[in-house]
Amino acid sequence: MGESCTVMTTTGFIGLGNMGRPMAENLAAAGHQLCVHDAAGSAERAPEGATPVNSVVHVAAVADPILLSLPDGAAVRSVVDEIRESPNAVTHTIVDTSTIGVAAARSIGRTLADDGFEYVDAPVSGGVAGARAATLAIMFAGSSAAYNRLASLLDPLCRRLVYVGRRPGQGQAMKVLNNYLSATAMAATSEAVSFGLRQGLEMSTMLDVLNASSGMNTATADKFPNRVLTETYDAGFATRLLRKDVSLYVEAAAGAGVRKGVAEAVSALWEEYAADHGDEDFTRVFPFVQESGEK
Repeated sequence: MGESCTVMTTTGFIGLGNMGRPMAENLAAAGHQLCVHDAAGSAERAPEGATPVNSVVHVAAVADPILLSLPDGAAVRSVVDEIRESPNAVTHTIVDTSTIGVAAARSIGRTLADDGFEYVDAPVSGGVAGARAATLAIMFAGSSAAYNRLASLLDPLCRRLVYVGRRPGQGQAMKVLNNYLSATAMAATSEAVSFGLRQGLEMSTMLDVLNASSGMNTATADKFPNRVLTETYDAGFATRLLRKDVSLYVEAAAGAGVRKGVAEAVSALWEEYAADHGDEDFTRVFPFVQESGEK
């Protein structure tokens, strides 16, 4: 394993999974010098042109900023603690593209600020396909100075970089409310299309009418014509991840004191589906909804 990153000329990237690896590939392809690490195997997952290293501590010793793409708040907290405790860390800024929820982002942001680090809460939307095509939306919450400093670094990853606020947690709030609405559209459209099929309507006809009418949403415009009608079910986002995001929204809504009746009903459907189908693409919820109604 080669480990020859140069101090302070390097960007760190930790987490080379389904989302992280294509994001790191796009950064490397854009000419950024990357030092990368993944607990499941850095050398095996490192993109071409990046330098894999065997620990978070090594990344922290040579890289600033460090980007994170990790599965949940616990993983982010663990990596952040390793960076904080690194004896030779040169890192000042941590850009977290993970979806971890409002409370976790606020807590981690406070911890890092107390230790003199800058935390940017910057979750992404667009799925694996968006990560590969560099068409993600990035919801950036951090100081305006950090935004101005990091915009050019993040540009190779996204179609849109949106400044949503200065406080950690605001990026997460934007991400989970977005995914809650996406999950609601998919669930409601699955039920509505199942109803229409029972009335003898063709799915393609329903989609044509819906997309020219007030019922149009992300599911009718994209997921159903491109993933469900074709029976490819390949949106590239696992059900367990969407279930997590909806759960994070319900938790945050409760903390904010807003109504969440619809959210709780949507969450219950995704919990039920994820119990046995968590690793499947979330668009496969349609046949599940269709079959459930026939029982």
